[in-house]
Amino acid sequence: MIHAGLPAQYSPAVSSDNATRRLVLIVEDEAPIAEVIRLYLAKAGFGVHICSDGETGLAAIRSLRPAAVILDVGLPGLDGIEVCRQLRTSHDWTPILFVTARDDEVDRIVGLELGADDYVTKPFSPRELVARLRSVLRRTEGVAEDEPPLRLGSVTVDLGERRVRVDTEDVALTATEFDLLATLMRKPGRVFSRDQLLSQIWGYSSIAGTRTVDVHIAQVRAKLGRASPLRTVRGVGYAAQAPSADGESE
Repeated sequence: MIHAGLPAQYSPAVSSDNATRRLVLIVEDEAPIAEVIRLYLAKAGFGVHICSDGETGLAAIRSLRPAAVILDVGLPGLDGIEVCRQLRTSHDWTPILFVTARDDEVDRIVGLELGADDYVTKPFSPRELVARLRSVLRRTEGVAEDEPPLRLGSVTVDLGERRVRVDTEDVALTATEFDLLATLMRKPGRVFSRDQLLSQIWGYSSIAGTRTVDVHIAQVRAKLGRASPLRTVRGVGYAAQAPSADGESE
């Protein structure tokens, strides 16, 4: 587990290995934690750049265009929540993995509602963080070019282009939101439990909390509006079904 007392040599520089291919930006104000994350990411083959505050982190995201961002919520000045808010408001969907304190449930939920893709809580295992990051990147980079578009009602999901439309209007979803919608629409009518969705999309079990699924479902519904095919099966989970004439999923 990561603890702030670990020794570290903090060097906010881009690693030369794979830096242009899969660069990960770490925005973390605790240098020892940032350095441990950097070491594990470098070992896993990622290029790394480190920023210690929200302002420089936001600028680095926009200039470096990283494959993903590991973003501490409790940053000085511009905190992680506000960094995420500004990115999503400007339609920047760079995958974000939040790092939060164990008791910051409100921050975690707010972060997910803003469009974060996942989160880990302090103290955490660096190996778990790398596994979560890889899962986020698989969702972002996964391509299914040979699969035909999925359609339910007026919603179309193009799996090859990772594009969602309501009628002819594009709808911007995060990588996680896209995969959640696609998973349900691939098997219309089938009910998925929250645990099944966590396993298939996030790659881990309910130990992380099924509230994550609920928040992402709510976000997809909000973005799709009355066209949303997602319905709740009380006490079980979620399914995709074409909306009825009154705009509600049947």
